[in-house]
Amino acid sequence: MNLFETTLRFNGFPIKEAKARLLEIQAIPEADYEAYVHTLRKEIVNYHLRENSYYSNFVGASEMNNWEAIPVLKKRDLQRPLQERLSHGFHSKNCYINKTSGSSGHPFIFAKDKFCHAMTWAEILDRFGWYSIDFNRSLQARFYGIPLDTFGYQKERIKDRLSNRYRFPIFDLSDKKMEGFLENFRRKKFDYINGYTSSIVLFAKFIQQKNILLTDVCPSLKQCIVTSEMLFESDKKLMEKVFGVPVINEYGASELDLIAFTNTQNEFIVNSETLFVEILDENNKPLPKGELGRIVITSLYNKAHPLIRYDIGDTGRLTKDSTLKKPILAQLIGRTNDVAILKNGKKVPGLTFYYVTKSVIEDDGNVKEFVIEQHTLNHFKIIYTAKNPLLKTEEESVKKALFKYLENDLVLSFERVTVLNRNNRGKLKQFVCLVDK
Repeated sequence: MNLFETTLRFNGFPIKEAKARLLEIQAIPEADYEAYVHTLRKEIVNYHLRENSYYSNFVGASEMNNWEAIPVLKKRDLQRPLQERLSHGFHSKNCYINKTSGSSGHPFIFAKDKFCHAMTWAEILDRFGWYSIDFNRSLQARFYGIPLDTFGYQKERIKDRLSNRYRFPIFDLSDKKMEGFLENFRRKKFDYINGYTSSIVLFAKFIQQKNILLTDVCPSLKQCIVTSEMLFESDKKLMEKVFGVPVINEYGASELDLIAFTNTQNEFIVNSETLFVEILDENNKPLPKGELGRIVITSLYNKAHPLIRYDIGDTGRLTKDSTLKKPILAQLIGRTNDVAILKNGKKVPGLTFYYVTKSVIEDDGNVKEFVIEQHTLNHFKIIYTAKNPLLKTEEESVKKALFKYLENDLVLSFERVTVLNRNNRGKLKQFVCLVDK
């Protein structure tokens, strides 16, 4: 019995039809794919211009004539009551409703019609299928947060049972807790790990300190899938070394779909079946393949709620050999709003501070994880967890590295804590700007 898909159907999501539609899309030849994309995006725009008062007012037109003339939708544009943004005929009873994590600083409630949500699951099942992962049979070690209220907690636990997954709550990542995690890997035949990148990296560092190979403890383990946070190459190598399995990167957004997924050839494949992904410059113009820009996405199947030319808040670039049918993400960088503004007016991606600091303070394994906060134009605080406080010489090494890459009048302070604050879903934000911009 296919319990997972039966549950989707029971809740009104036509997963069988969605899987069939996905196969039809994948069968479209490359030569005909441009026509498919152009047809679908024109249909979805004109549908919302006709059926969605909010969107027609936002665009200021009644029909699409020029794709690049369609305004880019920002998250702040969607921070209004959901009822005002739903298309005609849709309401809370006949669509899927959820809330974004708020990691961008602009949380909002969104909706998907039931076929669109079924297409999301069809896409996920297809990608996990690349690695022979079956949601009904493959046991997942799940490194995620969990709601602390009784209803939300019980709801997630039920979903875990239906999805054949064992959850490791990540709000307490002490060595004592991770010793318990490791004991579960000894006792259970996990097929794969799935969860937030930073939490799984921290578990990998714990395993490294134990000087063991996780597949020796859990021989059934075959893959590790990380999601929701940046995956750094050094962390990927560490996880593959101590887990003994390949690490797969997943990039998605709850309001959209699965956006990109590592294939078996280690290519970061963008979802071109249910989404249309653009890389735009600051003037909302498409950039040539290979150039870095804002990731802007159109949901081709969501009729309940318009997400058209939607600025997700990330930056990235496609490979030069990407095609409409097979776009490949060459680089994914953090949020566009995670920008540090220095005293001289220079703007620097916040992750620059993280990259540079990471290369200096993680070499000896003392520092487990850290975040960086910008408090003023030139004051940055590095908050970290570690067995021992950083030595003055180590702090000076961090300062020298940042001075070299950025500017030499930065004021740095360091704070060692027992545990880092994560958001209510368990995500860790590596850089936080507290300066009014």
